Amino acid sequence: MNIPDLSTLSIGDTGPPQCSPHIPSDIMDSSDRYMVKLRNYAKSIPYSVEPNSKMQEMLDFILLRIAQSVEAKDYDPGLLQWDSMLTYWCMLKYPIPKEKRIALIKIYFNICTTPGMPNHIVAACADGLQVLARSKKKLSIEDMRLPWMPIYKILSKDLFLTRRQFEISQTSWYMGYVAENIRRFFHPAAIDEMLATFLPMMNGTSLNSILASQYYMLTFLPLSHPQSYLPMLFRVWESINSYMFDDRMLQFLARLAEIHVDPTVSDPHRIQDIPDDARSEEEGRPNWSKEDLEMKWRWSGLFSDVGIFSETEWNFIMAKCMASMEIPLADAGSLTTGPNADGQATFEMNRLPKPNWRIASLARIFVYSMAPDGLPGPASTAPTPQFTPLASGASTPLPQQQNGGLGDYLSSPLGKGNRLKTKTYLAGCKALDSLAKLIASTESFFHPTNSGSWTSDLSAFIKYLVYDFNKRWYEEQQADCKTPTHRRLTKEIKRELVKCLRTVTLLAMFSQDTTTISNIQSCMKSMSIMEPDLVLHPILERAVPALEALVETHRTIAVIKALGAVAPAMVCRHVYYPGAKHLIPILDLLLPGIDLNDPPKTFCTTSFISEIAQYIKFGELAHPGITMGDGVDLSHSTSTELPVLEMEQFPEGVELGGEQQLSNEEEDAILRDTAGTFADWVAAFLRRVILLFENLPEEGPNGSAGGATEVQLVDSVSGAFSQICIHLSEPLYDMVLGLVYDYATQNVRSNAVRAIHQLVECVANANPAKTLDRFLPFCERSIRTELEHGASSLRITSSHSTPLPSDATLHWNLAILRGAMYNDGRVTLKYSDRLISLFRLLNEKTFSKRGYSSSGKLLSSTLLTLSHTYPLENKFVNPDEWDSEEFKTNHHKFWGKLYRPEDVKLTWHVPNAEEIDLVLRIFREVIEPILDKLHGLLEPGIVRDEVWRNDFCRHLSFVRNAFSGIPTLAKEVLTPEELRATMESSDILFEIPEMIATIEPLNSGFALSDPADPRHQYITSLRRKFGEFLHKASVSLQQQGEENTVDAVHGLLRSIRTFLLEYGDSRDSYYLQSDRYVTEQNIARHYAGQKVWPRALYVRRARLYHAARLRWNSIERRRGPLEDLLIDDVTQWSMWNYATVRESSQALLESLCNTFDGVRRRCLPALYKALEPGTEDDRMKGALWTLNLSVFAKYASGQPTLATEFVKKLFACQHNEKASIQDCVASLSETCMSNFGEPCHVVYDVENNDLSAAAYALKSLVPAKAQVDDIVMKCRKQRIDRISKFDQAVSQTTETLLEIANNSRTHWRYAIVAVRLLRSLLRRDVPLTPDHVRYLFDKTFDSNASMRYYSQRAVMKISRFIKLRSLARGPVDLALEQNHNPLRKKLPIEDCTRESAERALRDYRIPLDLGRAQQEPLIRDKISSGWLVCGNTADYFLAPHPTKSTFQPWNAGSDDAVTAIRAIATDAAFWKKLSTHYSTENSSDVILQDNLCCVKSIFQLLDDEPLEVLKPIVEELLQDKDKNKQRAAAEFLAGIIAGSKHWPTESQVKLWKWFTPMMDTIFNQKSNESLSVWSSFFEHVFYNKDPRRLQPIVDRIISEFETVDFNGESTFEIIQVLCFFRAFYEQLAIKFTPWVEDVLTRCWAGLKCEHEDVLAYFSEIFAFCGKVMWRPNPSLLTPETFVRECRTLPEFADIMGSRGVFYEERVAELVQRFPEWRKERLPGVRAFQSTYDRVGILVCKWLFQLIHDTNAGSAFDCILPLMPELIRFTEVNDNDELAYRAKLLMVRMCGVIIPRQFIDPLLDEIFTAITSFPSWKVRLKILPLVQVFYFRQSFLIGDKKLVEMIEVICRCLDDEVVEVREMAATTLSGILRLSPRRSIIALKDRFVRLIKNVKLPQDRKSPAYGIALRQLHAAILGVCALIDSYPYTIERWMPELLTNVLAEHTYDPLSGTRQATEAKQIPISTTVRKCASTFRKTHQDTWHEDSKKFSEEQLAALSTLLSGSSYCELITRVV
Repeated sequence: MNIPDLSTLSIGDTGPPQCSPHIPSDIMDSSDRYMVKLRNYAKSIPYSVEPNSKMQEMLDFILLRIAQSVEAKDYDPGLLQWDSMLTYWCMLKYPIPKEKRIALIKIYFNICTTPGMPNHIVAACADGLQVLARSKKKLSIEDMRLPWMPIYKILSKDLFLTRRQFEISQTSWYMGYVAENIRRFFHPAAIDEMLATFLPMMNGTSLNSILASQYYMLTFLPLSHPQSYLPMLFRVWESINSYMFDDRMLQFLARLAEIHVDPTVSDPHRIQDIPDDARSEEEGRPNWSKEDLEMKWRWSGLFSDVGIFSETEWNFIMAKCMASMEIPLADAGSLTTGPNADGQATFEMNRLPKPNWRIASLARIFVYSMAPDGLPGPASTAPTPQFTPLASGASTPLPQQQNGGLGDYLSSPLGKGNRLKTKTYLAGCKALDSLAKLIASTESFFHPTNSGSWTSDLSAFIKYLVYDFNKRWYEEQQADCKTPTHRRLTKEIKRELVKCLRTVTLLAMFSQDTTTISNIQSCMKSMSIMEPDLVLHPILERAVPALEALVETHRTIAVIKALGAVAPAMVCRHVYYPGAKHLIPILDLLLPGIDLNDPPKTFCTTSFISEIAQYIKFGELAHPGITMGDGVDLSHSTSTELPVLEMEQFPEGVELGGEQQLSNEEEDAILRDTAGTFADWVAAFLRRVILLFENLPEEGPNGSAGGATEVQLVDSVSGAFSQICIHLSEPLYDMVLGLVYDYATQNVRSNAVRAIHQLVECVANANPAKTLDRFLPFCERSIRTELEHGASSLRITSSHSTPLPSDATLHWNLAILRGAMYNDGRVTLKYSDRLISLFRLLNEKTFSKRGYSSSGKLLSSTLLTLSHTYPLENKFVNPDEWDSEEFKTNHHKFWGKLYRPEDVKLTWHVPNAEEIDLVLRIFREVIEPILDKLHGLLEPGIVRDEVWRNDFCRHLSFVRNAFSGIPTLAKEVLTPEELRATMESSDILFEIPEMIATIEPLNSGFALSDPADPRHQYITSLRRKFGEFLHKASVSLQQQGEENTVDAVHGLLRSIRTFLLEYGDSRDSYYLQSDRYVTEQNIARHYAGQKVWPRALYVRRARLYHAARLRWNSIERRRGPLEDLLIDDVTQWSMWNYATVRESSQALLESLCNTFDGVRRRCLPALYKALEPGTEDDRMKGALWTLNLSVFAKYASGQPTLATEFVKKLFACQHNEKASIQDCVASLSETCMSNFGEPCHVVYDVENNDLSAAAYALKSLVPAKAQVDDIVMKCRKQRIDRISKFDQAVSQTTETLLEIANNSRTHWRYAIVAVRLLRSLLRRDVPLTPDHVRYLFDKTFDSNASMRYYSQRAVMKISRFIKLRSLARGPVDLALEQNHNPLRKKLPIEDCTRESAERALRDYRIPLDLGRAQQEPLIRDKISSGWLVCGNTADYFLAPHPTKSTFQPWNAGSDDAVTAIRAIATDAAFWKKLSTHYSTENSSDVILQDNLCCVKSIFQLLDDEPLEVLKPIVEELLQDKDKNKQRAAAEFLAGIIAGSKHWPTESQVKLWKWFTPMMDTIFNQKSNESLSVWSSFFEHVFYNKDPRRLQPIVDRIISEFETVDFNGESTFEIIQVLCFFRAFYEQLAIKFTPWVEDVLTRCWAGLKCEHEDVLAYFSEIFAFCGKVMWRPNPSLLTPETFVRECRTLPEFADIMGSRGVFYEERVAELVQRFPEWRKERLPGVRAFQSTYDRVGILVCKWLFQLIHDTNAGSAFDCILPLMPELIRFTEVNDNDELAYRAKLLMVRMCGVIIPRQFIDPLLDEIFTAITSFPSWKVRLKILPLVQVFYFRQSFLIGDKKLVEMIEVICRCLDDEVVEVREMAATTLSGILRLSPRRSIIALKDRFVRLIKNVKLPQDRKSPAYGIALRQLHAAILGVCALIDSYPYTIERWMPELLTNVLAEHTYDPLSGTRQATEAKQIPISTTVRKCASTFRKTHQDTWHEDSKKFSEEQLAALSTLLSGSSYCELITRVV
């Protein structure tokens, strides 16, 4: 350790000499980038680090142990032990060599992918894998490859559970996590095979299969070469309507977009260059033809129209982006179609890792698609930039006839002939152009008045946009950037992006939603780094009125937060040099923000001040040529006038948000002028702080003033003040010190004791020497005086006591002195005698709790300051720079300086010899005598009264605080004997010592590290003496056991905590420092990937590294006899009588378990003993709650050898019936149940050759060690022995549980726990015992419902495991629960045509020929491929043998269990009891899956053996009409039928012969109650079944459907048939295909049915049939063909078959017949009975279901032809349901991404309806639909169609009906707001021209008057729409429209006059005023900016418009 030379020290010295610690040469001389990083870390701490060579030896040893543990298959604990050591080693920042990193990754990977590996081991290895593989710079695919198939094999097996599986594990999540982290090491040559594996499983009728297939593709496919498969992914995506699908797809595209800005990544030649050496056994390498992708020229990347996307793909992404914002219009949930479709997915999909938030993904797609890839348009000057407007179109002729033609004029082509032929883009960037359109579309939704759940999404979107933009921008500034120069971001793109986002950011900054505010702050910060001049000035303009308290409080807070966000632009000169001049005026305005009565504002203010104070120096600046004075006029007071922040008017042509450029010298001159007021500001700030402290509430017993808010307030103010003090100039510091000293010495505030401590600490932190010199003499004198006069003389030990007012002065001065005793131990040396004398006096004289506690804290602080290693300062520049003359005179030039790691120089406090001597002297002269007194207090015969208790508490407080102040004084050194003893009593059981990890101590700044040093020996012996006293006191107090000893016990426990835990990093916790470092880094970060940081962050990083080294030395602690005794004492206290003591002890015990090894094992016997009968209730309760701690519960129940005793003790607790005790037991039971998993050691039988090879490879990298093989052999032998012991223990636990459970005295609550544990103990790797099985079967008919529930699930598990053990072929099958059914055959698929696939489906309708089926596999229960493409094989089943059992006899080891089951199941009594419970009343209307699965499990095991005894019971139940009896019968029948799947065929024939007559009973039910029961019955029996297995049921259902009369009198009979039929077709899904045509024909013929319920079923059938008949259309059903044709076919080719052409003929028929039905429609109240209405509602329901399904795109083939009729439905006025459903359907369809080919035709139908339908009500309803349609689909609508849309709406402005005109104006405004606004000028000129040319005739009775007035109104509405379309900006033409056009018509027409009859219907003045009101509301926030766009005359006219003219003006107009 480096101890500074004492001769170099001097009074007032700021730190040790600036010399670096010795850095080993192998670190110092290396040029490797990771060694350079290590060197920077080594330089940052004040002591030497170990040479890299030594640490590499340590790493080698760790790696050797990992390899050995893997070789020996010692995964737990061996592997976990050394994995944790590797984690700790990595904290030390030494580099891992690449070859060792690769070997480690392979070991971890193979462990994760070893079948049967326990999840906790997989979790540890998956985390290790992620850490080792995350750096793309350290490893690439050129360095290492990994196979993908092992992960997929486990994941695909685990993802979807069978109906009898209920153990939900985390395996799927871990496999997904591993795949995501290592996918970049999958060889790109594997892409074709991955696609061939994943694509066949996609089935459009099952969302699960779609999502699973998508997940596999997007998680496994290498990202480097997506050119072959990306078009295919887009084709599939376009055909699927699913929110979950969108989320994952957007995440994938975001990653692709980011990776492929580098064109070399996707170079096809790389595939051949990368070694292909990591194939698993199952992997092949098909190489599909990719001729269409071959290029003649050099590879230039994937770049396309927009980034890597084609224009079509980009528009589709944009449409998804618009939907993702989830902005609700008045459209009744049109965005719910995707989430509704997702309801079809099962919970299993949620077991996979969640995709990134789509908002973040979308932002990344935008940023990484940006490039200068288009023709740039003119630079934008608008706050939200948009496209250049087209030509004005002023040549459009006016209508010539007054009685018509206005509509033609208004809708005439816009700008025809003048349109630009070449499309231009904002800043020449297509992606930015799209973004500008998106932001303009959503602009109004950022405003606080229009906020909602969507606002946080929108604000997050722009936050991520600018964050990612900055990240990419700075990446492209690096020399090693691989993005082509012509594809890089440009300054123009950056500037236009900021302009684009600025307006919405400024709108949203006033939001009251905290999430939105946080997002906006982050966005502003990034924008202020990008373009500070555009962002800073608008915020400053808003700051002045807000900080002058002229607005609401929340706006003031918002502005302060915004200022904090843009602080870098004001204080970092490299960010924005001119910004600094605004700082001081802002600081002046912020002073009133320090306000006790407004905590939120204070928090924001202090946060801002803290932010800026860490970047600047507070000090006056010398003018050039003027020398700075040394003094500061302290008498100068701050001005009471509000400061003025002058925002100059911008000259013409200067851009808003910018300013006139001044030179740096001119900027500095302005700053020098303002910096002169720093002294005034600092003084004023301090006065505000003091005022706040003075007004705090009185302090409570805990020493804090007020509640949590006040405490946080004091902390935040102190934090800000501390930053200021650190960065004060010398004169200003002296001023502040004087002010604080004056206040502290002239006042005593009992409510601010804690606050004054923090205040003094702030100034001490900046200059400890000056502070101590000023305060110590005064405080010492005051303390002595107070003590002499009786302060703290009243003996009080209670922590809940309130301090006496008479003691306030003592507490005040103690707090001041403690604050002054901070930050540099050397300055205390000269006061050593006075301090020791003071400590003695305080010990003798302080008797009250607050007095001796404060004194102890003072002592602790003093010792910590003397003995600890810590940084001395954290100024924003290095100390040598701070002291330089250049800095003193020109420190403003250094503001915001950022450093590289190598440039930082840190100053540390390292305890020197004098400081150590003073520490030891304090212990010798103060603490040792006190400790002797404490020993004396325990002598026999001492009276233990209140005086004794007080003496005990206060003396112990002193000693405890003293030892808590020296955590790093003496290094703990363990002898080999102590280490051996620790291992022998370790918590780790049955492990060889070599595999229990140990550490080698490292340098970490301990002051005394040599055990031979007398000083070390002294402090160690004294510490030992303290520990011995604690044990002695503990024993004594436990014997005393009185209530009045509680305070003493609490003090004792705190002392034991100090003795055992205050060591190493206890004061500098590594994890706390890590959290703080991350927090401070996030605050200081300007952009992602930042390499330079503020110096304060490096100080924090150095503290973190120091803490990591302390943490290393704290991992292994001595646990000798004394420590064991104290642990025993704490264990006893955790069971003491008083709850508060128990809670404290339990918390301490938990901490001890995490620090010391062996604690849990040691404590368990004592805890178990307390559970025995005869123990006091409180003691028993304490033991139970202690055991319930996770550290104990997991250990006691998770270790098999300990579990038996734990179970015995737990169940023995029945003896105590007290309710609170039993609650404890219940809680403990639940805690332990989660740790009681299935015992399974099959992993040790699995041979993973890849893992063995990886272990061998790792060992080969480690230098040879002696006796390596011996350790492996010993470890393997120990592991085998350990597993054997575990197996014995599990058997013993099972026997114990069975014994307890069978005991009649066992309470039912305990019996339930026993059943649950027995269920968990069922094993797959060991045969089940008959007793175990018998008990669980017996409990299936227990009277307790919970017992039955768990027992039935146990029966299912028993059945599964017997089947598994019989059909598994080895340990891998056992681990993966993989059966090999002898009847299952994998048949190769040779014919991959669609015809072949359809032929296979048609076979489902042909009954099986059993004879043939027994010879040839014909049965196909699940269709695993063939919908999209075919796989290589398909699973088929043979029919079972006629008489021979398929499975029996079962596995020989299961004979006893099967015999026991047979004996139970062939007893009629068993089924009778079971039926009794099945048929009891419950809340279920459907059959219960657990019940039928239990029955199925029995019949699957025993075939039909139990059937005969069950038959009469089922028949009896079936005859009973009671719903519950029917449900029980259905459950039995469903179980029997499901279990009979593989019975011998003769047995199956007998079963069907018995069951077939029962179907008459089922179908003849006349009860609504049993309908759902039997429907669920059919659902369960058809689930995943080939319908030919259930031919009798199929025949009956089809027969009933074909013969039922849909117009019959009994609706119920029809509904019952349709309900059962629905269960049939829904479960068959695509297997229902052969029946589809017949069913549709039958239903279509019944369209005129009079029963509404029947028609509802028809609509479901239509929707279902359309879905199951959906077929993709590749020419050949092979993955290769499909993927290739997705690339090569035209974009409009429907390769996914998503067009709804299946219904084409039937829809055409409907189109023809609807007009006929409309003519036949009944009038009035009978209208709903009309065929037109009934079929109309059916069609609406059918199409509504379609657009809410995954195949929603197919609906538009049906909607388009029916569109005119749907529109007609909306105008039906005598059938509200039909009108409502039609309108809802049309609105909801807008929320689906409409296939591109339907956009224009749909719009044409809407336009036709608007222009040609006679009813004005239709136009009124359709116009809002146009706006919704455009908003949702705007990116898919072509420019031509947009112009047509505007023209159609403009035509409606001249509608005869006022409401239609107004709606047209609203719609036009919305569309112009959402559109690129290209036609604004043309429309504006057209409307203005019309207004000027309309002349109202004098004769108001004339018909021409009304026509002219309507024309005028149309033009006024058009102008208002233009103004409303720019809600938050002022365009150049807007002032003229407002003041010259609209203002003139404020009072038109003259309403109220007799002549204006028609005028009453044309409220022009109302329109104008409404527009004016809206303008006022939307522009009030920005009026200080917007008003500058108006001249003085225009402002006056605008005032008239907004507020109205005077009465005289009105009279004049009337006259």
